[in-house]
Amino acid sequence: MTHNGFCTKALELYAEMRKIEVKPDNYTFPSVINACGSLKDFEKGRVVHEHVTELGFESDLYINNSLIDMYSRCNELHCARAVLDQMPLRDIVSWNSLISGYTSNGFFEDALEIYTQLRIDCLVPDSVSLSSVLLSCGGLGEVQQGQKVHGLAEKVGTCRNVIVSNGLLSMYFKFDMLHNCLRIFNEMVHRDSVTWNTIICGYCESGFYEESIRLYMEMVGHFEPDILTITSVLRACTYVRNLKFGRYVHDYMVRNGYEFDIIACNIIINMYAKCGDVLHAREVFENMGSQDLVSWNSLLSGYTENGLYQEAIELFRRMKITFQPDFVTYVTLLSICTELANINFTEELHCDIIKQGFGSTQIVGNALVDAYAKCGKMENALKQFENMKIRDTVTWNSIIASCGHSENSSLGFRMLRRMRMEGIMPDIPTFLSALPLCSHHIAKRQGKEMHGCIFKFGFESNTPIGNALIEMYSNTGSLSSSILVFEQMKTRDLVSWTAIISSYGMYGEGRKALEAFENMKAAGILPDYIVFIAVIYACSHSGLVQEGLACFEQMKKDYNIVPRLEHYACVVDLLSRSGLLAEAEEFILSMPLKPNASIWGVLLSACRASGDMMIAERVSEHVFQLNTNEPGYHVLASNVYAALGRWDQVRKIRTSLKAKGLKKDPGCSWLEIQNRVYYFGAGDRFFKQHKEVIKLLDVLSGLMAKEGYAADVKFVLHDVEEDEKLDILCGHSERLAIAFDLLHTKPGTPLLVMKNLLVCGDCHTVTKYISKIMCREILVRDANRFHLFKDGTCSCRSLVITTLATFKILTGAVFHN
Repeated sequence: MTHNGFCTKALELYAEMRKIEVKPDNYTFPSVINACGSLKDFEKGRVVHEHVTELGFESDLYINNSLIDMYSRCNELHCARAVLDQMPLRDIVSWNSLISGYTSNGFFEDALEIYTQLRIDCLVPDSVSLSSVLLSCGGLGEVQQGQKVHGLAEKVGTCRNVIVSNGLLSMYFKFDMLHNCLRIFNEMVHRDSVTWNTIICGYCESGFYEESIRLYMEMVGHFEPDILTITSVLRACTYVRNLKFGRYVHDYMVRNGYEFDIIACNIIINMYAKCGDVLHAREVFENMGSQDLVSWNSLLSGYTENGLYQEAIELFRRMKITFQPDFVTYVTLLSICTELANINFTEELHCDIIKQGFGSTQIVGNALVDAYAKCGKMENALKQFENMKIRDTVTWNSIIASCGHSENSSLGFRMLRRMRMEGIMPDIPTFLSALPLCSHHIAKRQGKEMHGCIFKFGFESNTPIGNALIEMYSNTGSLSSSILVFEQMKTRDLVSWTAIISSYGMYGEGRKALEAFENMKAAGILPDYIVFIAVIYACSHSGLVQEGLACFEQMKKDYNIVPRLEHYACVVDLLSRSGLLAEAEEFILSMPLKPNASIWGVLLSACRASGDMMIAERVSEHVFQLNTNEPGYHVLASNVYAALGRWDQVRKIRTSLKAKGLKKDPGCSWLEIQNRVYYFGAGDRFFKQHKEVIKLLDVLSGLMAKEGYAADVKFVLHDVEEDEKLDILCGHSERLAIAFDLLHTKPGTPLLVMKNLLVCGDCHTVTKYISKIMCREILVRDANRFHLFKDGTCSCRSLVITTLATFKILTGAVFHN
């Protein structure tokens, strides 16, 4: 009965036997005890053990072996150990039963202890002993002990046994010694389903997903995989985003009648969702008999990762009817808020989080800080941060990065200092969050200090850190430092090359940018669409028209990259900066994509700078037809009409802007002197030493006039008298900043000034004269690029006025990866 699986019937017959007072013998008890073990019926097993003692069979070897096995199966290992300890005679089966019991129930140290006693008793372990001990060694990570057991298996000749080989495979996978696993697998003469399952699951758990998929394909021709193997392969498909093979495995399960339990269904949902097939993920989800929390979260995560935010929100609403969300649910949904910048939904989730008691959960708190910051609610982000009782490195990194998103560099630096004062050690993400803060100010000193800390913590060889340093130095006026960092990097990726090419472009070094681009290709780095934006942008700022157009064609023909709006905007800028306005207009009209306001804006700004009002009027019409809410383009059109003297049209545009609640960002310049940052607005009269600054500018105006300077009042776009236009020019923020810097620095000291908008043509000319008269090197970074003024000349090829929004579309994507 027991051999055929009728364990319950066997126990019923035993009870009947007892009832009619037929005494069981030493052949009866092992079968009855095995039936109790198979059913995991500890109480009946204990009663049978009492019967064994009553009838005087407590010394019988085979009965005792059965009792050890039964107690082990019932996880009553102390009883199993007591039986072994009381046995007057033990054989290898006695020891094996207890070792196997300890191993099966996770008591690996006890298993090794019994194995040691077995060896002390001078018994030679067999394949069963060794396979169990190998699993225990793997569970404990006992590499030396495991290798000793392996050596013994070789010595006693059990290594070729499939059970022992399977144990060796499992152990070496636990030790992460994959070369040993492969050698053992290749040397195996006989392999069973356990062998295949072990190696496939082992490779998957070790991150060798492609190899586990290959082995699975090899296995199915010889053995039927079990559900553990299938789910491992599905996980491998998920990691490598192999939808085709994942669908094949799912179909295999359906064809062969595998049982789809909740765990298997959740893995399938996750596979489809991560591979981008959300429709099939939803189908599996809906066809489940019942879903658990993991099912809901898997589909929710799938919607989120595939950008289906509204569907995710709707699923969440439906989920709340039957399930209480957990912290994973809320973290996933908060990531949607960061993408949509949806403050209302963020606040709704925050209320739910507090009600459900997840407010003190670390990961949820961190996600809330990030969500509020990306929704533009820095005050809420700070409040959430201050309310958190425990803050880890991720918390600090989130708030520092948030300061970067809001361009509040001062607060970011304060948070970084506070983090160190509270004893939290910065990690790589900390520096990746903090380095961009230096770009918002001209915080070169802070950037250098951070660079020193990076060396101190040993992060200098990290590639993303090197990339961030290149960008930081480039944005703070030190191209030479950017180049030095790049040259010292041991490993360079695509982002590294993109960063240095973009840096050359910002400083008007187009030839060097092209050289770097060629070196990148020679190094075997395949260019993407972003690096082509950087290269064409660099050509645009160096007058390399033919080279830029060649790169545009190379991108399409050699690399099969379909041009995006950013690429077309760069080409329009390339043509416009070289005065090829008619060609630029023709290029826009021939685009396969519909040009947006940014592209027309590039041409419009060039028309205004060159004085070609015929094209400017046509372009203005295109801008108006697009009905954009970006004020920069309306201001551009207004400037065109102002230059034509059509003030009625200017007033009309400004009235329209006011009605829409749109306004242009006011001009602002800033600089750093002795670790302090000074800000100057256009026409600003409320700063320290204002009178001295104006007096110096008057003196400089006289000296410039002697050198041949004449103010270009066309850059004053107001309907006022000539004298007032001159005063407005004199009050431009960059002039105030330069004069202030001259008053507070020693002769010969280089000046570095930053501006949020673009330098106007007259200020560009004035800065050249000041550089020559004062014998100063002046570096001005505006919204577009760096302008280096030295000995009365400027590094930039020509000045074309564009909008800040145009610059963003030209270069905003460069560092997104």
